[in-house]
Amino acid sequence: MICYQCGCTLSEHDFCTNCGADVALYKKIIYISNRFYNEGLERANVRDLTGAITSLRQSLKFNKNNVEARNLLGLVYFETGEVVAALSEWVISKNLRPKKNIADDYINMIQTNQNRLDIINQTIKKYNQALTYCNQDSLDLAVIQLKKVLSLNPKFIRAHQLLALLYINSEEWERAKRELTKCSEIDTNNTVTQRYLKEVDEMLLPEDGVKQSQRKKQKSEDIVKYQSGNETIIQPVNIREGKGVTSLLNLGIGIIIGIAIAVFLILPARIQASRADIDEELRKVGEQSDAKTATIDELQLQVNELTKANGDLQQNLEAYLGTDGQLRSVESLLKAADAYLTNPEEITVVADYLEEIAPEENEDAGENSESFENLYHTLLALVGPSVAQAYYDDGYEAYRQENYEDAIPNLEKAFKYDAANGDALYNLANSYYRNGQEEQAQAAYRQVMELFPGTEKARKAEAFLEEIGSED
Repeated sequence: MICYQCGCTLSEHDFCTNCGADVALYKKIIYISNRFYNEGLERANVRDLTGAITSLRQSLKFNKNNVEARNLLGLVYFETGEVVAALSEWVISKNLRPKKNIADDYINMIQTNQNRLDIINQTIKKYNQALTYCNQDSLDLAVIQLKKVLSLNPKFIRAHQLLALLYINSEEWERAKRELTKCSEIDTNNTVTQRYLKEVDEMLLPEDGVKQSQRKKQKSEDIVKYQSGNETIIQPVNIREGKGVTSLLNLGIGIIIGIAIAVFLILPARIQASRADIDEELRKVGEQSDAKTATIDELQLQVNELTKANGDLQQNLEAYLGTDGQLRSVESLLKAADAYLTNPEEITVVADYLEEIAPEENEDAGENSESFENLYHTLLALVGPSVAQAYYDDGYEAYRQENYEDAIPNLEKAFKYDAANGDALYNLANSYYRNGQEEQAQAAYRQVMELFPGTEKARKAEAFLEEIGSED
């Protein structure tokens, strides 16, 4: 025993020799707790589990840190089928004493066995379902469910008691007594079991008593006693006529009553039980079917998504692939480089090959190699100004001739290859405006004002914007 204040081992004195604390009352409390623990241990040894639970709870009331009492209480709970209550006590015990505690073995015994955990979960679910059936007055279904519970956990006392109570309710006294006898074998002094047994015995024993009194009465009627001097003479009475016929008639009536009971009482109960089993099987099959249907739908959705993704990739691949299976952008870039190296003066040929390269490939450098980007931008820098001037000359000539359909694409390309060519952008805006494309014209005029501020072109662009706005 250790001191509650300093943790030092206590001696026979009523005070702590280390810190001087008064431990007289503390010792009495610990002694009382240990006495209740010993009492609970004795009761558990003779299978008085209810008494053991009571004593161990008293022990823990006096000393909640009594690890031995808590471990034993968990074992008693486990023996009565209360696995959850047992685990609760062992977990508390483990927290109180993390090392060298046998509660670790008890917890591991349950938690490391997945099959045992599944059985415990099923037992709890089925017992709760049986209680639900009882509340719904579906007593036959409750009986079936409790039988399944006991097949999984034969030591579950509460399930035995509830099943016996249902048998008592249906006046099946022999079955009720069998269940209560099983309870007594597990827990010899359970008060609920004893109370149910008393009710069952009162319904069974009086019939035996009546039969015994009737047999005694019949025996007294079958004999005649008279006194002859000091002797008592016993003489049998002659069998009355017709008694054999009456016995046969009573036997026949008993057989008919037995058949009627079987037809009207036993058979419907069995039919109902069979229907309940069939309904349970149908429910399980329905759940499995729903699960399979959900799996099929999920797989079909994945197939559809993969099919769509495959189609998108195929379209992208076809956009990049040429007729001979090579990448068109790479092939066009190589042709442009070859044309420039062969005849540098043919700028338009190089520009045509560069135009064949997909714009998204040129803009997104992450999809092309570094060498591809370097070569493309090198060629663009070499031929860009000359190409821009050629496109500008063609576009401006078409603009002067009021052929805006041809002027617009040429001026667009001229500005694309030479972003510093403000005349190309300004004349492009004028072409848009005179071609009736006012939204494109406004965007182009604003771009002139942003890129070339303070110039004559910017001033004229602002005037055209005001003119367009006044027309609206």
